[in-house]
Amino acid sequence: MSSSTSDDRQSPLSLPLLLGPPAEGSGCGDDCGCGGDDGELDPMECGLDPDLAELLVRAGLDPVQVEDIAHMAIEEDLDQGVDVTTVATVPEDAFATGDFTAREAGTVAGLRIAEAILSVVCTDEFEVERHVEDGDRVEPGQKLLSVRTRSRDLLTGERSALNLLCRLSGIATATRAWADALEGTKTRVRDTRKTTPGLRALEKYAVRCGGGVNHRMSLSDAALVKDNHVIAAGGVAEAFGAVRAEFPDVPIEVEVDTLEQIPPVLEAGADLILLDNFPPERTREAVELVAGRAALESSGRLTLAGARTYAETGVDYLAVGALTHSSPILDIGLDLREAEEK
Repeated sequence: MSSSTSDDRQSPLSLPLLLGPPAEGSGCGDDCGCGGDDGELDPMECGLDPDLAELLVRAGLDPVQVEDIAHMAIEEDLDQGVDVTTVATVPEDAFATGDFTAREAGTVAGLRIAEAILSVVCTDEFEVERHVEDGDRVEPGQKLLSVRTRSRDLLTGERSALNLLCRLSGIATATRAWADALEGTKTRVRDTRKTTPGLRALEKYAVRCGGGVNHRMSLSDAALVKDNHVIAAGGVAEAFGAVRAEFPDVPIEVEVDTLEQIPPVLEAGADLILLDNFPPERTREAVELVAGRAALESSGRLTLAGARTYAETGVDYLAVGALTHSSPILDIGLDLREAEEK
């Protein structure tokens, strides 16, 4: 695969994922070059083109995981068969160029993911021309990525590539709207773990592309003490103490729903306090009470229209699960140019 790009910009990178061996039961299939299941996985030695793998790493993504997702998407679409429409209508030796084109304005994310999907379906080398980068704002009719390869392969991979590209760009576009609303304040919009199973890393990457920041990636990299934990432990401070004793090096966020719960949490040493369903006026009181001794995050019934009001209270983060669970897609299409003989 060869490629060209409009400039040398890197994809948005905030919190890179830890790269390592795939979980048990995962993997790239028999044709992958990652070295199998011996635990010596090098993310740069997978079946993807090395240059593409490097771009994914720079974006904070694991090339092995991306390739797994690409294979899964194509295999699901083919269902152990072939693309019957394309095989019947497109000559085997036909080559063509296709342009991934924005149908509406928004912020793009997932272009390298689309490339990865095409790379696992293409039976011949393909060339890409990168017109924009993830995180860029785009307008209707703007070309995002051009691909030249075997026509059959391009059409077979079209839907799978667009599914993820449109989905991730929709998340980035929604996040950008929140980031724009918060511009000029210290408040940042954050995602949650309300993500599509199997796509969390990609969806949280899309949030970064839109100008947001990531909350914890999993249950293991940070603690979030919520109401059910409090009930089980017998109190907010008790729950915090239990986590700190068991996992002394893990960052701890504690959810509170009253101002009275804040002082004991501060005294215990919480890194971050989640203000659950606090209205703006009570949020401002919490900011004054904490006085910078811990970071504060607002959560619950937040709206884009009210984002600025919350930001003006001085809170550090707005937690918005809707970024990943409810964002509409960004409409992107693939326009095939006239087929040509190789």
